[in-house]
Amino acid sequence: MRIQGILETVVYAHDLDAAERFYADVLGLEVFAREPGRHVFFRCGQGMFLVFDPRSTSREDATISDVPRHGAEGPGHMAFAVATAELASWRRRLADHGVPLEHDLAWPHGGHSLYFRDPAGNSIELATPRLWGLDPEGLDPATK
Repeated sequence: MRIQGILETVVYAHDLDAAERFYADVLGLEVFAREPGRHVFFRCGQGMFLVFDPRSTSREDATISDVPRHGAEGPGHMAFAVATAELASWRRRLADHGVPLEHDLAWPHGGHSLYFRDPAGNSIELATPRLWGLDPEGLDPATK
C-alpha cells in the first residue's frame, strides 16, 4: 500500500472571480466547476487545482455532502510543472499579462523556477520537474 500521487491541491482566495480570470486567462487552466462565493475548480494535468474562498469553506455550516470544513488565511504556495523548453514562452506570457516575476531561479543541481503572485497574494511557481529529480514522461524533452 502506498500513496500514488497528489490528486488535488488548493489555494485560498477571497475574490474567486479574479482568481478564475488569472488561472484561466494567464495560466491557461480549464475551469471544471464553480460555485459562486465558495470555489472554482480547474483541471490540471492528471489532477485538479482548487481555489476556495475560506470565508465560505471554513464556516461551521460549510459542509457539502459531509465534506469537513477547511480553510486557511494568508498566502499559500503552489508549484505547477512546466517543460524547460517552454520557460521563455512562460516568461513572455506572464509579462504580456502584466504579471511581474518575483524570482527567476536556476537551481544549482538542475531545474528552474519562475515565481510570481496570484491576485490573492499566493506564491505561484512554474517549475521544471528536474528541480526534484523528476521528469514525467513527455513533459520535459529537454532533459531526455
